[in-house]
Amino acid sequence: MDQLQKFKDYLSLKGLKNTSQRLVILETFLSSESHYSTEDLYLKLRIEHPKIGYATVHRTLKLFAECGIAAERNFGDGQTRFEPVHGEEHHDHLVCTRCGLIIEFEEPQIEKLQESVAATHQFTIENHRLELYGLCSICTAADL
Repeated sequence: MDQLQKFKDYLSLKGLKNTSQRLVILETFLSSESHYSTEDLYLKLRIEHPKIGYATVHRTLKLFAECGIAAERNFGDGQTRFEPVHGEEHHDHLVCTRCGLIIEFEEPQIEKLQESVAATHQFTIENHRLELYGLCSICTAADL
């Protein structure tokens, strides 16, 4: 099922209206690979859609998370960010502690190692999250 239909079905199930503002927010959210905070997405939207308010963006992002088309992420800077969920794909994150850049990556060796550690301890992994914090190449070069 595509994300738009999933969202429409969720709104219907909850007895909520499928508004044009919610659809604009969804389209903008899904068209980017960014990890949006409410403020980030609001600032992006208000350029072309000045009538969409901050509270509407925040409530809509929460709805996206509730229905499973967005995942809430906290990267240690006090802001909740939302990223689109695309099926069952799994990825991890590199987070620059200076500029806030977030790089997604997949590494099969890390996944295998986690499975091996879990098996050694007779542990069943249901979910996990790996976030590595440091400096991106631009911030590292700025220190030289």
